[in-house]
Amino acid sequence: MSKKPIDFPILLTTIVLVGIGIVMVFSASFYYATQRWGDSFYFFKRQCLWAAIGFTGMFLASRIDYSRLQKYSRLFLIISILLLVAVLLVGQRRNDAKRWLGIGSFTIQPAEVAKFAMIFFIADVVSRRKGKMKYFFKGMFPILMVAGVVFALILLQPNLSTAGSIVLLTFVMLFVSGANLWHMGGLLAVGAAGAIVLTLSKGYRKNRLLAFRDPWGDPLGTGWQLIQSLYSLGSGGLFGLGLAKSRQKLLYLPYPETDFIFAICGEELGFLGAIVLILLFLILIWRGIRVALTAPDMFGSMVAAGIISMITIQVVINIAVVTASMPPTGLPLPFISYGGSSLAMFMTSIGVLLNISRHCNAA
Repeated sequence: MSKKPIDFPILLTTIVLVGIGIVMVFSASFYYATQRWGDSFYFFKRQCLWAAIGFTGMFLASRIDYSRLQKYSRLFLIISILLLVAVLLVGQRRNDAKRWLGIGSFTIQPAEVAKFAMIFFIADVVSRRKGKMKYFFKGMFPILMVAGVVFALILLQPNLSTAGSIVLLTFVMLFVSGANLWHMGGLLAVGAAGAIVLTLSKGYRKNRLLAFRDPWGDPLGTGWQLIQSLYSLGSGGLFGLGLAKSRQKLLYLPYPETDFIFAICGEELGFLGAIVLILLFLILIWRGIRVALTAPDMFGSMVAAGIISMITIQVVINIAVVTASMPPTGLPLPFISYGGSSLAMFMTSIGVLLNISRHCNAA
């Protein structure tokens, strides 16, 4: 199989997004970091470190023939499940959740590893069961069982947003694989019913839903975050207040460097800056879809589809939450939000996508 140059637009767009992310993480976090740790560079230094790890992972992944990874797909899955179990037993607890494994401030989120382990596992199963994906038990069932286990382990942390993203990823990859549409419709109905039950089963999730419907009903409580996010976006206007000049990050908007960093981007860079950021994601998604469509084999096509689907899911959900288009949830904006595990895993997955692009059939 002849190798071609990597997809340069994917590489360049990723580098630009990571660069914007590092700048915006510093801008969004320096005030809080100074107040909390006495070091305005606290988040910035860690994001730079994880970006360096991510670039290393991206380079190595782009050099390893993606087809060799298929035989390790189940090993990746087993390791990720073991990590998910370990975090429930010995993980660090923050904000009433156990999502981190590590020592001191150096931690990883096993759920981030599980996302991409699921991509390789599903791609492996689909490529080995060609022609069987239209059958429920012969094709879809093993994937659904494993996805259910991963979903349950992440939900126990608890982390409904990430667990839900695993379900969406599985659904999209099954659709791409050619699964029976009647089966997909049934799964969609069951998933929707399950989402409603899980949302209403916990008070804080129900409060988030109520706050989304009417954030001004409780402006100093459950509606605070959404209202501050909208203030942040609205005050940016067309051209923004200017880099590092956000007012909402001065302890008004919770988590400005992570889940709500897009609001700070809108406030400081304006509507035009936010549109440029969205266009960069659209370029990345377009080129990723192109790689998936022109990959030389089913495994490569499914891996590329899974990687770009995961990026798309998180971009859409994060921006929808920040703009009050859906209830608040805790998914970071890929490459932009502060978060080491997420950044490193997304960048490494881009390396895999770049490797697949070297084997694509399109010129």
